Amino acid sequence: MWVVWLDRWQFGITTVYHFLFVPLTIGLAFLISIMETLYVVKNDGMYRRMAQFWGKLFLINFAIGVVTGIMQEFQFGMNWSNYSRFVGDVFGAPLAIESLAAFFLESVFIGTWFFGWDKLPKKLHVFSIWMVAVGVSLSAFWILTANAFMQEPVGYVMAGGRAQMSSFGALITNPQIRVEFPHVWLGAVATGSFFVTGVSAYYLLRRREVKLFAQSFRIAVYAGLISSVLVAVVGHAQGQLLVRTQPMKMAASEALWHTSPYHAPWSLVAWIDTAHHTNPIDIEIPYALSILSYNHTYGSVPGIDELQAHYVQQYGPGNYIPSIWVTFWTFRLMVFAGSLMILLALYGAFRGLRDDEWLVKRSTYLRWMPWAIALPFIANTTGWLMTEIGRQPWAVNGLMKTSDGISPTVGAPLVWMSIIGFGVVYLAFAVVDVYLFVKFIRLGPDSEFGPDEMDAKTSVSSI
Repeated sequence: MWVVWLDRWQFGITTVYHFLFVPLTIGLAFLISIMETLYVVKNDGMYRRMAQFWGKLFLINFAIGVVTGIMQEFQFGMNWSNYSRFVGDVFGAPLAIESLAAFFLESVFIGTWFFGWDKLPKKLHVFSIWMVAVGVSLSAFWILTANAFMQEPVGYVMAGGRAQMSSFGALITNPQIRVEFPHVWLGAVATGSFFVTGVSAYYLLRRREVKLFAQSFRIAVYAGLISSVLVAVVGHAQGQLLVRTQPMKMAASEALWHTSPYHAPWSLVAWIDTAHHTNPIDIEIPYALSILSYNHTYGSVPGIDELQAHYVQQYGPGNYIPSIWVTFWTFRLMVFAGSLMILLALYGAFRGLRDDEWLVKRSTYLRWMPWAIALPFIANTTGWLMTEIGRQPWAVNGLMKTSDGISPTVGAPLVWMSIIGFGVVYLAFAVVDVYLFVKFIRLGPDSEFGPDEMDAKTSVSSI
């Protein structure tokens, strides 16, 4: 069990680290596409400078995200050989398409976009950045198709102790992927939006490039508001799917030890006693869990103890209860961060967008926004932890336990060595990433364009 614990930590570290870069890449690609489209439609050089500035930060993030993704695949092959053999026939097609089509698409068009300024017609150039946005989104879709199978296996048959794909159509129309992909994609757009608003607020507080960054702020805050609200809507649908397909994860995220009454209350916060399967302190909102689960004020939700007894009968002796503390609190942290994002974006969208001068005078609000960059990262990370830890002890829900998926010949010393190795490399990446971000953010947009485009540097004093 010690080796399983180490393998799980390594998987968690590498995946969380990689997932810091992916949503920002997807979100920035989408926002830069909008900015360059405005440049083509309005023929306004300010939007060109805007797209180029955010494009530099996008390229830094994309490069480090690719490298961390490769390292994640390496740890899969090293530590999870039994798991890889078990799902290899199912995962082969979506992961191959991701590598050969989606990643190829985004890589080719990133090069076209980066080197194509002043060499390609405007419409062809803006088409290339939209293809980048499509490519990174498709990459996420195919990766999540594999993950959705782990949450809700479909389109497979068991043969020789392994899962083999029986229906590719069923795999890509998995009910899990229908809610998981839009939830993750919208979260990525929110991540990119809050990054842009936070960095724009930094410039507005210093009254540098006011016109350009006020407009960047407007574009991003609208995108952030729409995406944050839709994330919550899709997340609600995802929660209702959990009740049907992964009731133990749902019960764990609510610390619901026993099946709820017909009108189920929702625990806002609780002190959880895992030894005695009780919650000595529990602040509840009446009817809310029934509404969250069924869109009605009625409807009971299965409890942990009843589900554990059911799984023992179905799968045999064992502990089928995930970490209640982690699942319960990561879910609430995700909801809390998401709620703050909606409120901040709502305030910015309806109060701070009247004109540039009004916007820069809201210094208190602007000082919050650089810190708010962390909110979507907190929501993404806690949401992922809740999703993956809440599925335990299963690697593939109902089919394969995590403890059965590890590499039998890789012992604890080797796993420790790789954890330390990954940690050193990731620390180096973090230093390089922060250094490059800070450097290019301080430098600001290029000033190499014509005088007619320099009006974007108008200070607030001359507005």
